[in-house]
Amino acid sequence: MVYLSLFLTSFAAATLLPAYSEILTGTLVVQGYPMLWLWVWATLGNTLGSVVNGVIGRQIDRLKHKRWFPISEAQLHKARNSFNRYGQWSLLLGWLPLGGDALTLVGGVMRVPGSTLLCWWVLAKACAMHL
Repeated sequence: MVYLSLFLTSFAAATLLPAYSEILTGTLVVQGYPMLWLWVWATLGNTLGSVVNGVIGRQIDRLKHKRWFPISEAQLHKARNSFNRYGQWSLLLGWLPLGGDALTLVGGVMRVPGSTLLCWWVLAKACAMHL
């Protein structure tokens, strides 16, 4: 049950939802849970949350003209320009607490192939657990 909680919290934290998995992860480390299993479940949850962002990103062009859509055309243009400038390497910053989730969304907006996105995200999320 502990690992499921960590997975779900990590999943939510990697989406655009306002959630943070660091407190739970830190608590579980202090309580003596094996680091390997904490790393596995947090990485899995974070990666799948990024996949959700990528799927949402792929739908942005279809949704951007809706009145309720929270991102302006100017913001999308800026994100596309930044991504074109820094390329796929910027996806490695998807682990950052501020802006990282937006990068995973941009990966979908830019239609980076799914297998490529998954490789970048797994690498970024897995390495972030060591910081």
